[in-house]
Amino acid sequence: MRTCLVVDDSSVVRKIARRILEELNFQIIEAENGERALDACRRAMPTAVLLDWNMPVMDGHEFLLHLRRLPGGDLPKVVFCTTENNVDHISRALEAGADEYIMKPFDKAIIAAKFHEVGLIAAAMPA
Repeated sequence: MRTCLVVDDSSVVRKIARRILEELNFQIIEAENGERALDACRRAMPTAVLLDWNMPVMDGHEFLLHLRRLPGGDLPKVVFCTTENNVDHISRALEAGADEYIMKPFDKAIIAAKFHEVGLIAAAMPA
């Protein structure tokens, strides 16, 4: 089964993302910061990562830089999911290896569309 690592310091956001992604047939792994997410990736590399930018301990950008250096770290599709919407943040995320970028708040249609764009699901599902 495909796995998605949901990395966000908000338990509410992780819960919402879990519900949406399980409906899209992903098994979910959760982490509340980049350091814990990196540990999870060392144990088992996920198919996808839904990644917040601003988190304590290790932010999303730093996590992504570390992830892409791990053996197999080039494989997961990484979708940044954040409130940061300036061009600088988006450029930094893409340069670090993000595959896509979505804004909070998000819904099932937005996640499905982005996951379809990066090849994680066959077709965007209706909301």
